[in-house]
Amino acid sequence: MFEKMKHFEAKADHIRTRMLREPRGYPASNCNLILSPTDPRADAGFVIMEQVEYPPMSGTNTICVATVLIETGMVPIEEPVTELTLESPAGLVDVSVEVENGKAGRVTFQNVPAFTVHLDEEIDVPELGSVMVDVAWGGMFYVIADATDLGIELVPDEGARIVRICEMIKAAAREQLPVSHPENPEVEGITIGQLTGPPTAAEADAKNAVVVSTGTLDWDRPETWTGVLDRSPCGTGTCARMAVKHAKGELDIGEDFVHEGIMGTTFHGRLIEETTVGDRPAVVPTLGGEAWITGTAQYTVDPDDPFPNGFTVGDIWGGTD
Repeated sequence: MFEKMKHFEAKADHIRTRMLREPRGYPASNCNLILSPTDPRADAGFVIMEQVEYPPMSGTNTICVATVLIETGMVPIEEPVTELTLESPAGLVDVSVEVENGKAGRVTFQNVPAFTVHLDEEIDVPELGSVMVDVAWGGMFYVIADATDLGIELVPDEGARIVRICEMIKAAAREQLPVSHPENPEVEGITIGQLTGPPTAAEADAKNAVVVSTGTLDWDRPETWTGVLDRSPCGTGTCARMAVKHAKGELDIGEDFVHEGIMGTTFHGRLIEETTVGDRPAVVPTLGGEAWITGTAQYTVDPDDPFPNGFTVGDIWGGTD
């Protein structure tokens, strides 16, 4: 599935831009391609497409894909629980879906192992100065910083400021803290940022705001210091956060971790065992959450359309194209 992902990236990227850019998409949208698996143990495969990259894994997108597979009848279902194995570009993911009257409820999956790369590392961020960060893999490489230390409250009204600061931290961390996956060197670099803070939901242990890039940050052009908030509590981000907390002795194996997103919704995480990835200590996380189908659409491309693969405009995107 990783090879299929690389093929789409090199040979068919127009599908990603066509689906995610205007007029069919918008800055916070993702697209999942459901494909035949290459591993006989899997029920289905999928490739994740985001605004500026093809991430090897995404927890939110896994939950969405499992929900669609169940509710559209693409896979056989059993009630009250349907067990699936999905093949992501990062590897096999075992999924358990609560099902009632053909409708998917809580989706819980065992993610690929998560691990830390840098803990309590200081980086220099233009305009912000020295910022303490952690870097961890949860299916993507995240740079994680404390919102309280930056004087930011993780609420939707602060969205523009959260995005600007997080994109700056991500760009600086990518330059100063190079990383690559120990078992797949083709996966390299910090591509996403996360700010953490105290929870506002009563059930939550912590809160996060994850920022997805919508273009390339240019330090000489402040208008490019933009991105978009992940509307969900972020699955791979939660797994990366749990790996950091475990490495710091703040989260035990078998202990629940409820992570709140910017909208007040939550994902339920747990570390189930320790392992290794290459020569790095790692942990195996599970994650649970819900998704809802909000519509069914048919997209077309007119042969006379001057922008068949979509477009971006600098009023809401990180740049123009």
